Amino acid sequence: QVQLVESGGGLVQAGGSLTLSCAASGRTFSSYGMGWFRQASGKEREFVATISRSTGGTIYTGSVKGRFTISRDNDKNTVYLQMNSLKPEDTAVYYCAARAGSPGTWSGEYEYWGQGTRVTVSS
Repeated sequence: QVQLVESGGGLVQAGGSLTLSCAASGRTFSSYGMGWFRQASGKEREFVATISRSTGGTIYTGSVKGRFTISRDNDKNTVYLQMNSLKPEDTAVYYCAARAGSPGTWSGEYEYWGQGTRVTVSS
């Protein structure tokens, strides 16, 4: 069982930066692939980024490549999402998710979810 708690959301102007954190409970954090997803108002949840269990391999959706960076600290049981050059279209509730084994880009693959943290980017 893994419990996930996101933090770091807020209001930022376009072009600004935020860093989201996701703290995980449990002693087996390093065995989980981690992902970030987001859901804008009135839209379906969409994939943002994933990071593998130990190699640090990452995948990003095209709209955030070069602007967002996912990372993890297995000693701190935490995954991060550094978001730079934010745009109004990045406004959404951001969720972190955990999956035993290799991470994927489909939300249905993930077993555990946080409660979400809201990011609002003003123009």
